[in-house]
Amino acid sequence: MNALYLAFAYLRYHWARSLVMVLVVGLILFVPLATQILLSTSERTLTARADATPLILGAKGSQLDLTMAALYFSEERPEPLPMAEAEAVWDSGLGTPIPVHTAFSSGGFRIVGTTLDYFDFRDLTISDGRGLAVLGEAVIGANVARALERGVGDALVSAPENLFDLDGVYPLEMPIVGVLAPTNTADDDAVFVDIKTAWVIQGIGHGHEDVVTASEVAAGLDVTANAAIVEYQRITPDNIDSFHFHGAENEFPATAVIVVPYDTRSGTILRGRYLDPEGRTQLVEPAGVVGGLVDRIFRIKTLLDVVTAVIAVAALAAVGLAVFLSYRLRAGEIATAVKIGARRGMVLRLLASETVTLLLLSGLIALAGAALVARNAEAWVGWLLALGT
Repeated sequence: MNALYLAFAYLRYHWARSLVMVLVVGLILFVPLATQILLSTSERTLTARADATPLILGAKGSQLDLTMAALYFSEERPEPLPMAEAEAVWDSGLGTPIPVHTAFSSGGFRIVGTTLDYFDFRDLTISDGRGLAVLGEAVIGANVARALERGVGDALVSAPENLFDLDGVYPLEMPIVGVLAPTNTADDDAVFVDIKTAWVIQGIGHGHEDVVTASEVAAGLDVTANAAIVEYQRITPDNIDSFHFHGAENEFPATAVIVVPYDTRSGTILRGRYLDPEGRTQLVEPAGVVGGLVDRIFRIKTLLDVVTAVIAVAALAAVGLAVFLSYRLRAGEIATAVKIGARRGMVLRLLASETVTLLLLSGLIALAGAALVARNAEAWVGWLLALGT
């Protein structure tokens, strides 16, 4: 007990040196813990969304691009798929097709045109406002609302696909009618609209009379078009009845179609129908695609573990050297303690108490930091994934 009291007294007297030692050792212990937590959370986050999505139907091409565009709304642009393919899934009676259209963006966030089935499939809930009901409305993810400082009653304007297509795509002002509750998934970083709204942005559907075109908006002009047939900049109760679409709807594009089979047998039958190597479509199992990607990415985890272990050993050796040198510098103190009657066992207990106290404090700091990382890991990983896509 006396040794512990003297150890605390010594550490308190040399508080600056003790604080540095505690922080250094705490950081050495914290880094591998935090790394493992973040890597595990990243792997779980990446695979969870893919595992929850049975099948994705898309045009022939890169399976990875198709999966990333459909699941994470990335900037990859797979070949569009005609809506006739979604209708074919409906007609088969084997599953529910959920089309997604991710060709456009607003404020740096992807506009996702889809159907109401998507919200039920992802179990998305509205934290403020209501869901989609009318052509032209938007429901935004939690991160979109926070980053753009927008909410119910505000509006977003769609951006053209690229700077060289200003006259082909008209910006649409979309009133925000709802904000989704946070999910720590890609849905937090999306602007959801009805898929017909996405087709209006693409120019497939339009109304008539006054409008500001994309090129005029880009030039900062405030003008109205007077042509007999032009696209609206916004959809209002006064003009919504004039909106119509040219062509057959089964030819309209979708980026991909999420397919939810009714049961295991239905899923097997569906996969068998898209095995033709000469076909123009492919049915992808996202769990396999993302699983392969994660395996390739996390092969570096073993190397990272080795590097972390080597650095930790080197750092602990440096700390041990610092402690040893500290004891050598205190050789006079120790000799004096022995001369006034302290036994060598007492001196060893004193030094051991100081060392154990430093390690315990460092461990508590490392565990507190790891707990903080674990509590926020999903949000941080979701934010990093959003930056990556």
